[in-house]
Amino acid sequence: MEYKEILFSTEGEIAFLTLNRPEKINALSKQMIGEIIHSLSAVSTDESVKVIILKAAGRHFCAGHYMKEMVGEGVKEYKFIFDQCTKMMQMIHEIPQPVIAQVQGVATAAGCQLAAWCDLIVAEEGAKFSTPGVKIGLFCTTPMVAITRAIGRKAAMEMLLTGRYFSAREAKELGLINKVVSSEDLDKETRKMAGRIAESSRFVLAIGKQGFYAQADQTDDKALNFAKHTITMNLMAEDAQNGIKAFIEKKTPQWRNR
Repeated sequence: MEYKEILFSTEGEIAFLTLNRPEKINALSKQMIGEIIHSLSAVSTDESVKVIILKAAGRHFCAGHYMKEMVGEGVKEYKFIFDQCTKMMQMIHEIPQPVIAQVQGVATAAGCQLAAWCDLIVAEEGAKFSTPGVKIGLFCTTPMVAITRAIGRKAAMEMLLTGRYFSAREAKELGLINKVVSSEDLDKETRKMAGRIAESSRFVLAIGKQGFYAQADQTDDKALNFAKHTITMNLMAEDAQNGIKAFIEKKTPQWRNR
């Protein structure tokens, strides 16, 4: 597939998915959403890639949905847009590789949702996050799902009901993002985080990521039951056995990714 609104590349074990419509503040058009879905589907089976960095061209990360596609259409068209957007968001959690959002400028509405749905976020100190749909008569109900799971109910309600911008520092205090860095260091620090993750077995990273989301909303007893069976089966993996032996012998493990 020839991409028109995103860029996709790899450097060693790290893949880079770049929103590439800066003149429209990287708004999520139907075209862009389709391209993101295609790229995530392709990279999910690429065993050479351990981590994905989701970034954006230009001054800003993403302004949400492309509003010109939200006017004058019918239920069928709107349902298609949100079905595709939901599929894209779900894929971010379902693919085996951890996804790091690299955020500069604004991440608003579905753009805030996109960042929040990633596994980790590194943001530059001038970044701002908001769900301003309430101000234009379109409550951010789909971003609400990601925001509520990331920062808790009270803070999420404030973000959703006021539509105000939350600074990167405030967003970090709330737990929405992992790290705040200078704009000059944004790319370097995101790559550094990706590099640390890529030191581990791709197979084990996939077990951990999928296990995390599977247990997150379960009751304590169900989560623990799930976790004990998962770690038992994880121990049967070649990488687990090799890793443990390397630890005991004070050697560097050699991953087979299986």
